[in-house]
Amino acid sequence: MRSRLARRLVRTALVLLALVVVLLAAGWFVLSLPPFGAPMSGERLARALANPQYREGRFVNLEPEAPSTTSLFDYTLRQLTGDEVREPPAPVPVLTVDKAALAGALPAHGLRAFWIGHASTYVEIDGRRLLLDPVFADRVSPLPVGPGRFHPPPIALADLPTIDAVLISHDHYDHLDMDTVRQLAQRGSRFFVPLGVGAHLERWGVPPSQIEEMAWWQARSLGPLRIVCTPSRHYSGRGLDRSTTLWSSWSVIGPQHRFFYSGDTGYAKAFAEIGARLGPFDMAFIKIGAYGPGAAWTDIHMTPEQAVQVHRDVRARRMVPVHWSTFNLAYHDWDEPIRRTVAEAARAGVELVTPRVGEMVDADRPFESTRWWEDVR
Repeated sequence: MRSRLARRLVRTALVLLALVVVLLAAGWFVLSLPPFGAPMSGERLARALANPQYREGRFVNLEPEAPSTTSLFDYTLRQLTGDEVREPPAPVPVLTVDKAALAGALPAHGLRAFWIGHASTYVEIDGRRLLLDPVFADRVSPLPVGPGRFHPPPIALADLPTIDAVLISHDHYDHLDMDTVRQLAQRGSRFFVPLGVGAHLERWGVPPSQIEEMAWWQARSLGPLRIVCTPSRHYSGRGLDRSTTLWSSWSVIGPQHRFFYSGDTGYAKAFAEIGARLGPFDMAFIKIGAYGPGAAWTDIHMTPEQAVQVHRDVRARRMVPVHWSTFNLAYHDWDEPIRRTVAEAARAGVELVTPRVGEMVDADRPFESTRWWEDVR
């Protein structure tokens, strides 16, 4: 009897061990897929080790975020059971961008932009074309599951003119899209990325000669433009490891115009320093959505009221709100960010414009904003 029981226990243990091995092998295989990118090594890792924000194998913020008091289970439960209206109840208006209108030669001086959706933005500045965190994928995930788009992009990626530079704020999936990167790289675009993100791009086939990998306050030239990697308050990661690459905002300075892009961030004292050192800016593209709940979350995903303060801190003239209305990524109504931003901008006397997806905003011309989200019913 005891021998039979012992054999059963051994067989059960072996089955459980085999199951664990299979699960570990499957996990290793999945995490080794190209969308998860690649770790730093060699000269890139040496640069990180010499960076003051890199400590004990991960990058850290200038201002630490509050420790989270909410478990992953609680976050997941709220994501599944919250009663917020997180998706638009009707189609989001999209203005189709005429590819022929973009194809002509750019004037030597000027600043205009249109919102592609979420954080993705097309910008023309003083004779150069840029993309900010371009994501043209239907889902923001390394696998064919996850949050889907509420609306299509206003123009197909293939229909865009040649893009001189792509600015990436960090490596999260809603800001760095592998397929978009590959297509732009094949067309010769240069990529300006925070330290560590270049390893992902190189794995995806982007030639090192097209990658400018930068730490905070470093600057590179692009024709007449000076592109500065500026601080933000966030985190990073495409797999199980957290904050193994740097994150940033971006400041672009041309001979006649300049703009600021916040990236994904919490509020930080560094924005006032950016304004003092590099401002004033003609336009600022500021993240307003995907925040809360809890102090730990808002420390790295600022509220709409803080977004307006960032705009003021960097000394920008016109604020363009981004990072909302495209993916279900947070615990608030889909249109809450813009409603709160409009109210705070009015209170603070900030020039806020509210373009529809695909609607061009020119820094040197008046813009007639509408509350288009109120018609999405």
